[in-house]
Amino acid sequence: MRLYLDLLRHVVDHGLPRGDRTGTGTLSVFGYQMRFDLAAGFPLCTTKRVWFRGLTCEMLWFLSGSTNIKPLVDQNISIWTDWPLRRWLEDSGRSVPRSDSQQWLDLKRKFEGRIRADGEFASSFGDLGPVYGHQWRNFGGIDQLAEVVEAIRDKPNSRRHIVSAWNVPHIGAMVLPPCHMFFQFYVGSSRLSCQLYIRSNDLFLGAPFNIAQYALLTHLVADQTGLEPGELIYTIGDAHAYLNHLDQIETQLQRQPYPLPQLRIKRRAPTLFDYCYEDIELIGYHHHAPIKAPVAV
Repeated sequence: MRLYLDLLRHVVDHGLPRGDRTGTGTLSVFGYQMRFDLAAGFPLCTTKRVWFRGLTCEMLWFLSGSTNIKPLVDQNISIWTDWPLRRWLEDSGRSVPRSDSQQWLDLKRKFEGRIRADGEFASSFGDLGPVYGHQWRNFGGIDQLAEVVEAIRDKPNSRRHIVSAWNVPHIGAMVLPPCHMFFQFYVGSSRLSCQLYIRSNDLFLGAPFNIAQYALLTHLVADQTGLEPGELIYTIGDAHAYLNHLDQIETQLQRQPYPLPQLRIKRRAPTLFDYCYEDIELIGYHHHAPIKAPVAV
């Protein structure tokens, strides 16, 4: 993951100070690209521990088309809980504590407990609006991903293997506009490559997740279409490091990366939407100690 470390160093050294919607402040550069050869290993960050189960289950959740946090919460994955919790508190006329406070953590545990136990409550308060999964699987009634997989099989040389999550009329109904908003597949020499455009990327917390998720997606689509994984081309619009992550980033930059792990898909599922976590095996993942940092919501 030297490419990722080079990005961190570039932003720390050359990023412009900018404000942001969270009020935290960032160092930011505009326009950056990394190319990961998936034959050289699975691009999972090794200079800190990255939660492979969490990023895999989130990607499978996207693929399912779900927009409700319940399937994630049922697996003890809290990635998306903060947004519906905040909305529930605001709609209830209750104060919203700081997201790094013990009060927030206590409310989050209680909220997730109700989501697990009460299907009606989950339906009412666990939905995120038409976020990624909805757009991928039901963009104006079109299952973009199913159509793209079929097109890769039937017309591999097409230049239209594209999936977009940026549905302008729906943006206001989403708890968060899509960050990883657009991706395109390319077939060449029996290899499947994917280029992602991500409009805004939190480099310490978000990028390691997103890089690995789209590498995983490329592996899964390649498995479905009888191709070998090619490259992941990762293109960022606003690449930023939050100011309260700079110490953690410096720790990473002082560490030597380990060799990349390998990804193995244990079985070819009937469709792209039928894989489960147990079908996917990460081999030889060696990493440095976890590094905690605050989450900007």
